[in-house]
Amino acid sequence: MRLRLFDTPVLYPSTYFSLIVLFSIDPLHYSPYIEVVALKDQRKNQRFDLRLPFELVRNGAQSVDVAGETRNLSSSGVLFTADAEIQVGQPIEFLITLPTGATGQNVRLRCVGKVVRRDNGQTQSMAATVERFEFVRSKVS
Repeated sequence: MRLRLFDTPVLYPSTYFSLIVLFSIDPLHYSPYIEVVALKDQRKNQRFDLRLPFELVRNGAQSVDVAGETRNLSSSGVLFTADAEIQVGQPIEFLITLPTGATGQNVRLRCVGKVVRRDNGQTQSMAATVERFEFVRSKVS
């Protein structure tokens, strides 16, 4: 006999999984046991491990200029490191510099989002949504 106990989202650093656990009874010994039967990735968008220059330009209503680096990036969110005090739920505006090769232009992605997670370990990493974005081009002098 197998009984599904729960199928619940579980947050791990920089990941989002669903954990499926079953409660079973061993028919030979009539002893109950729990088994983890699946660990499914529940993210909607594919993440890419990209280390790109990151600049925080607005923290809520306050203008700031804090440099950092992305850890991974998707079309709906970013995991980044920066030496900044940002609270979970705080709206932010940030720039990500994209690699362009030898075109003579910097291509930056200006994004508006909200901080959804903060890991206060050694790296000070934060996860934020990407709610709006636009490309910003500037000449390299």
